[in-house]
Amino acid sequence: MIVFKQILCPIDFSETATRALAHAAALARWYDAQLTVIHVVPVFEDNMQSSFPFKGDDGRTPYAPVRADVLEQMRRSTEKAGAAALNPTLLAEEGRTHAVIIDRAAALQADLLVAGTHGRGGFNRLLLGSVAEKVVRTAPCPVLTVPPSVSRTPATQVVFKNILCPIDFSPSSLKAFEYALDLGRQANGCVTTLHAVEYVDEEEPCEHVDAGIRHYRQQVIDHARQQLHALATEHSQTWCAVNEAVAIGRAYKAILQRASTHDTDLIVMGAQGRGSADLMLYGSNTQHVVRAATRPVLTVRA
Repeated sequence: MIVFKQILCPIDFSETATRALAHAAALARWYDAQLTVIHVVPVFEDNMQSSFPFKGDDGRTPYAPVRADVLEQMRRSTEKAGAAALNPTLLAEEGRTHAVIIDRAAALQADLLVAGTHGRGGFNRLLLGSVAEKVVRTAPCPVLTVPPSVSRTPATQVVFKNILCPIDFSPSSLKAFEYALDLGRQANGCVTTLHAVEYVDEEEPCEHVDAGIRHYRQQVIDHARQQLHALATEHSQTWCAVNEAVAIGRAYKAILQRASTHDTDLIVMGAQGRGSADLMLYGSNTQHVVRAATRPVLTVRA
């Protein structure tokens, strides 16, 4: 059974970060977990004179902040997100943001890292620029990314009843499937597995096309369905309803389209695919999905 006991949430004081923190708090309540909130700056001012920098909306820090000021802003952020009652641990640290977050997640042995997307980094960027992107790719634990379109104030407990789980049969996506099944079971919900066939023409061959081409296309689709069905049968003892879907075309487009047209609470997918470390099939697709999704996305490493 998947249980989150240590949840880490980096914030940059943007509105999106507040949404992510609210979800982290709701999950902490659901799992009775310890919540740790972290903000990272390049360097702190050593003297005690206040130099609080968080006044504008452009995310710029014109001078080094004082640690006490940052901690005070963090306390206000936890209150705004409804997380103060959980007595979260507040960490104001200095260094390279991505590296500090990853190091802290490892030190805490975090079970889950929750981050907002499209924060102060600007349009089509992630929390603190590309930080969340790097976190998704290298975090030692699953990462839940929360987009701006998600409700700022979730219910007291977050329950994911309708889960979409893209599968490319890589170790990472199979691990994601285990997470999806367990989360779906806990919510008495349903998991839809989706496999995208990227190397077949999206358009159905017309009647004038060679019958062999049409036959091959159908064979590929049938084989994908058989693989998904075998995977669902193998895990039938989890007592979670499973639906199976096959799409033709780019995987990330199929994932986003399915999530937007069906009642989806959460997308669960592998952070790595079957390719190399940075050019993997589902790694690349994961980045596209995290950037464009209108639903929370849980990325899982094998």
